[in-house]
This record gives sequence, C-alpha cells and structure tokens, in this order.
Amino acid sequence: MTTRRDFLGTAITGITALSLLPAINSFANEDNQYKRQNTTKFKLRFAIASDIHYGQFHTDYALHTGNLIKWLNDDHEKNHLDLVIINGDLVHNQPKLLPEIKTQYLDKLPVPYYTIPGNHDFADAQIWKDAFGYEDKYVLEHGDIGFVFANTADTKGAYVCPDNAFIKASLDKFTDKKIIFVILHIPPVQWIESEKNIFLNCPETVNLLHAYPNVKAAFHGHDHLLDGVRYTGKLPHLFDAHIGGDWGTDYRGYRIVEVNDDNKIYTYQVNASQNPVLNSNKL
Repeated sequence: MTTRRDFLGTAITGITALSLLPAINSFANEDNQYKRQNTTKFKLRFAIASDIHYGQFHTDYALHTGNLIKWLNDDHEKNHLDLVIINGDLVHNQPKLLPEIKTQYLDKLPVPYYTIPGNHDFADAQIWKDAFGYEDKYVLEHGDIGFVFANTADTKGAYVCPDNAFIKASLDKFTDKKIIFVILHIPPVQWIESEKNIFLNCPETVNLLHAYPNVKAAFHGHDHLLDGVRYTGKLPHLFDAHIGGDWGTDYRGYRIVEVNDDNKIYTYQVNASQNPVLNSNKL
C-alpha cells in the first residue's frame, strides 16, 4: 500500500510500541476479542474509527465501508458497544457523498454513532448539520463521562486549529465529569520537525487540554500509519490507523476504549482486516 509517509516508517514503528498505563494499548486477537483478566463491568465501551475516504477513486471504498459496518456489528454482538465515533475523513473530497455514507452505511450501525469532519470532508458547520443534524463542534455526555468534538479543517481541506473558545467553554461545562475525551481529527501538535506539513501546531489547544485534569485522552485520525499512542506531557493522544484510502498500515481497523466502574481506562487497536495477523494468541 502506498504512503505519503514512508520516510517516517521507522519512527512510527517505535511509537506504536508505547504503553498507555494503567490502560492497555495493544492489539486484539483474531476473533477481535481482547482476552485479559479484567472481568469488571464496563460503564462505557465504544469504538472509534477514522479515515473511511468514501468515494476515493481507484479504491474499494464501498467494500471498506461495508466491512467497517460488519466489523462493528460483530463486535457489538460479541462484546457490546455503547456508541461508535467516526473521527473524520468520512468521504474523500466530495461532501455531496455525506448523505450517502450516512444512509447506506452508518445508519446500519447497531448503536448511536457520532461523527466529526476531517480535512477531506470539505465541511463546515452548515454542511455537517445538513448531513448529520448537528454542527462541526459539539459535546456529548454519557453519565459522568464527557466528549468534546471539534473540527480541524475548512471547506477547502486546509488544516485549522480547533475553536479553542468552544473547547474551553465545553471543558468548563464538564468540570464535574470524571473523564473527558477530546475528539480532533488532526492532532494539535507536531511531535517531530518533518510533521510540519502533516499535523497542526496549536499550543493554545494543547495548553487547554493540559489545564483540565479530567481530560484523560485525545483521539485523532488523519495519519493512516499511526495506530498507537503519543504524548504531550502525560496526556495520551491515541490513533486508530484507517478504514479506507490508498495508503497507511497494511491492515484496516479501529480502536476500542473501555471504562470500568472504577474509572480505569483500557484501550486497544483492533486489526479488523487481519492483514497481517498481529499478536495472535490462543488463551
């Protein structure tokens, strides 16, 4: 599979080996079920996927999108999901396809789903509201867990820092939440010099995320080669590879996040396409 980031391959391999403690940052087994000794009941279990790129020429975008729906339905049947998040680049440079991917695919998910634009969606608040019924920045509450979603691109695909006033107001609103997750398609930090044309550099956003101790993680898509965790200070920024597109990790998959009643967070990447099989075990 081609990639615009071959020159970073070695560095990325090392990054994906990092651990998120006390959470688990690993890969699911062949049956997409992560076997571990934790048997406590989860108060929240969700899947997050990104970069479907529906409509990209010379790709099997209908197959990839259909596979995502099948994988998530199977995961829900085996393990239960409370919700699904699609973190940007639902379509590829054709916002007119947003209603199609919604009605023909995403509406077939077995649980509520939530979306946010990426740079290839060419969307603003009105386009997103017309397609999904809500704007390109919003909040979600699930008991004592809060989510903050914000757009990181404009209608021409240019990268923009998220609306920091909105993020601050949302974090202020959620000060009583035990856990906050922030969903941004493009990360607000460039970890290495060669990422200056790939990621954003939004120090105000990073400072905001660090200022609220109940912000436990940020989730990003955009870079199809990243499927692990990076950090700003102690804050983890988690990636989930890709579902579609013509470049990235050899496999296609999504990330699972589980929160138990003690507010411990477990997360792992699912190698849904099994290409290649990663960390296969019989337990």
